[in-house]
Amino acid sequence: MVNETRKMFEDDSIGVTATTVRVPVFYGHSEAVNIETERKITAAEVKALLKNAPGVKLVDEPTLSQYPMAIDCAGKFETLVGRIREDESIANGINLWVVADNILKGAALNAVQIAEVLIKDYL
Repeated sequence: MVNETRKMFEDDSIGVTATTVRVPVFYGHSEAVNIETERKITAAEVKALLKNAPGVKLVDEPTLSQYPMAIDCAGKFETLVGRIREDESIANGINLWVVADNILKGAALNAVQIAEVLIKDYL
């Protein structure tokens, strides 16, 4: 998609970022996340930060065809993150693919986890 867009418009300077998926799912939500940072951060640095992040499971082994998939997050509390790559369309951009069980994350579990943190900090 990136190369074809530049080719169609005959302009190699066009900034394009793309994530394409076809995912029929019963549970789960998936998001293509694009982040722009103040300073340059590499995909390796992002992976290192997320590797031990609480509530996150890093699933990012493209050579082994291991990516976060909605089918794999059903019934799990953690958020799966992968397809971490530098965004060629902006200087300090990072792209991520994020999936989570939409019944657990983004719903009741989030409220419980936030309450637990607040109670712990309060007591």
